Amino acid sequence: MLDAAARLFATRGYHATTFAAIAAEAGISAETVKVGGSKSALLIAAFEMRFAGTESAPSLTDTGAGAGLMDLPDDVVLDAIVERIVAANARAYALWTVLLGAAGADELVAGALEEMLARRRADYRRLVAELARRSVIPAQGDPDALADELSFLMSPEGYQQLVAQSGWQPDRYRRWIGDQVIARAQPAAR
Repeated sequence: MLDAAARLFATRGYHATTFAAIAAEAGISAETVKVGGSKSALLIAAFEMRFAGTESAPSLTDTGAGAGLMDLPDDVVLDAIVERIVAANARAYALWTVLLGAAGADELVAGALEEMLARRRADYRRLVAELARRSVIPAQGDPDALADELSFLMSPEGYQQLVAQSGWQPDRYRRWIGDQVIARAQPAAR
């Protein structure tokens, strides 16, 4: 049901996706879809499942998308993190756009978006601290500002802009993200 909802929200948008359409796409009854929650709840769950593989996790490291990343050796951890974020963005960027649009008209979606952004902010702050602790990036500069920059660079919006709209190949985008993380972390560049 969530896969069907995700496909329809991503292609038709929030307002044009109905319980009946989700039911038809999933091969179930509309009543079954309604038992799954409100349209708002379905959009939120569909995004979280597409992006992270689970709903409402306190941190990305608590999801299938982030599992085991912090256990990796220092020399591969940054590349693995970038790889996973790029893959998550590829799966979910269209739903993120729908979620952003729906938040303007739906209080439940707006509240969920606010919570997601707070979790994302906290995840990037932890990421910067962990990369500095491992000496993957210098432990100098303003870690909160760096976390905000990385959140922007690695966002679904960035993926949409550069890959989906501008036609970058995912490998080019992945390399660019890795280069930007290192460049942003250099004290002289700040």
